[in-house]
Amino acid sequence: MNTSPDEPRRISRLLGNHWLRRSLVCFGALVALVGTFYAEEDWRGQRDWNQYREATEARGESLDLRSYIPKPVPEEDNFAEAPIVKSLFGPNAGKILTNDLYAHAANNIPETDISWDKAPRHFLDLVAWQMASAALQSGPLKPEQNFKTDKTDLAARAVAAPAVLEGMKPDAAEFAELRAASTRPYSRYPLFYDMENPWSILLPHQGKIKELCNRLSLEACAELAVGQPDQALADVKLMLSLADSIKSDPFIISALVRAACVGIVSQPVWEGLAEHRWNDAQLQELQARFLSYDLLTDMQQPLKEERVVGVLAVDRVMKQGIGRFFPTGWWYEEKLNYDSLIDLQMKGVVNLAAKTISPFRSESNAKEKNRHLDESSGSDLKAILHHHLIASMMEPALNRVYVRIAESQITADQAALGCALERYRLANGQFPETLSALTPQFMPRLPNDVITGQPYKYRRTDDGQYVLYSVGWNERDDGGVPGKRLFDEQEGDWVWDYRPS
Repeated sequence: MNTSPDEPRRISRLLGNHWLRRSLVCFGALVALVGTFYAEEDWRGQRDWNQYREATEARGESLDLRSYIPKPVPEEDNFAEAPIVKSLFGPNAGKILTNDLYAHAANNIPETDISWDKAPRHFLDLVAWQMASAALQSGPLKPEQNFKTDKTDLAARAVAAPAVLEGMKPDAAEFAELRAASTRPYSRYPLFYDMENPWSILLPHQGKIKELCNRLSLEACAELAVGQPDQALADVKLMLSLADSIKSDPFIISALVRAACVGIVSQPVWEGLAEHRWNDAQLQELQARFLSYDLLTDMQQPLKEERVVGVLAVDRVMKQGIGRFFPTGWWYEEKLNYDSLIDLQMKGVVNLAAKTISPFRSESNAKEKNRHLDESSGSDLKAILHHHLIASMMEPALNRVYVRIAESQITADQAALGCALERYRLANGQFPETLSALTPQFMPRLPNDVITGQPYKYRRTDDGQYVLYSVGWNERDDGGVPGKRLFDEQEGDWVWDYRPS
């Protein structure tokens, strides 16, 4: 059979066209399959997210950051807009409050505020500050110079206090301006609420507020040691105003800083009670301020806002880089999983009606969250496929938040009770046999332990003092014996008492 020379070329073209058509068909099928996959994933992710969002909003909870931004207040009524406050965070922030003893020696004093890492409660080491003040006469302190003593009896503190108070005078004018500004009825810091990137929202005032409280606590403790309770009360009131100035900030870190400041404020209050420095009028004022704290309720908005921050973070990743290559529905699932884990950590921990917080639920929720994350995000690829990438990187440990809030609420309650007990002693010459004796004359209501929902544990001691305590994070009554730390999470009670210095 004769074959034309052109025959092989015709066969090759036919075969080539056949494979090209088959390839195109296969490619088209693949594109259709991928398109279907993306469409299905997009539909499913958006459906799941919309169901969650609608259920959340039906409970009256917003997933829009704008709803958490504090409303504007008149500038002349705004503490945060006072010139002295603005200067603390503006271009001159590093040039003010730099001349006093605290500024020059705080890094050389191991304990600059109430120590959460040491139990029982103890007096501030004013002698160490006096030593630091003396050392500064020879020039700036070196990093390796640390000052610490065990001389915390009243006589030693009374001798040391004048040097401390003298050392605080260089910045007294700034504190006088702060005190005047604190009479303004509102506080809203001029933060830039970045809707695109919430992680870029700067909070320069947080650390400064806590530092100011530490400075004032030192001064108030020194004033009490030399018998100046009026001046100490003015400092305590300014500390409370500074703490409350960030109450409207919608961030968890703000709630934690405010809670920490309540703990710092409690130090001079405790010292004044231990040495019987406060009079009845001062005690009534302090008692009312501490009774007004409801930190469990105040923390709800920041916790809910944390969900919004996660949503915005996912939106930002979705619009950038590699995020564009994944189905949009996957990012909706990322939002859902992030917020669902926040909800899991919050579930059943706080009972606002009873004003209680459950350590057991907090810890069990945290374990459940960690187990869930371990199963769904053991590697980057696994986290992506299970839609837990953002949650595995950013999910906050809310159990730590709950511990800190519980510590500070109990501190506020115990400080209020301490004031009422001292008022009873001033009127009757001794502390009462039971807390119930305080109402209604010395206290309108008795706060309950936020751990148990029951009255705080109390007993009068043989030396005429008393022990007041919460059962603490282990939810076990250890008879008023503290753990190794003032607020130990493993052992011991959370105790407010007065032991010999």
